[in-house]
Amino acid sequence: MRRRRAPKREPLADPKYDSTTIGRFINIIMLDGKKSIAQKIIYDAFDAVHERFKEDPEKVFFSALENARPRVAVKPRRIGGATYQVPIEVPKDRGIFIALRWMRDFARAKKGKPMSTKLADEITSAYKNEGGVIKKKDDTHKMAESNKAFAHFKF
Repeated sequence: MRRRRAPKREPLADPKYDSTTIGRFINIIMLDGKKSIAQKIIYDAFDAVHERFKEDPEKVFFSALENARPRVAVKPRRIGGATYQVPIEVPKDRGIFIALRWMRDFARAKKGKPMSTKLADEITSAYKNEGGVIKKKDDTHKMAESNKAFAHFKF
């Protein structure tokens, strides 16, 4: 039998924008505990976004995050010797976390530029509803749509 559920801990807000979501993104970008370097990468990316759109980079970032956030996903369920991909709704917090991870992964996959530039490119493309992150979200939604027949296995 399982023990009690671990308490949910909120990450610290970032110092510049005072946002817990940006603080969470800093933690996702961070490598080897080097938080100041992760902060510099994100703030440089936000400056680049500000240069491109002449808008508040925080607003652009949250809009891009909303565009990239998956609403439904599939979860494998094993029923009677067969494994079905059962579509489930993704809670908002989890969807944001997934979108942040996807942004990081697509930015890291690009080669030849500094990380802040690659991250600014990802945020920009997600804001415009294009790019790798949006394609990944659409693929996830298509997978859930095609497995809608197994939705009754959700429990």
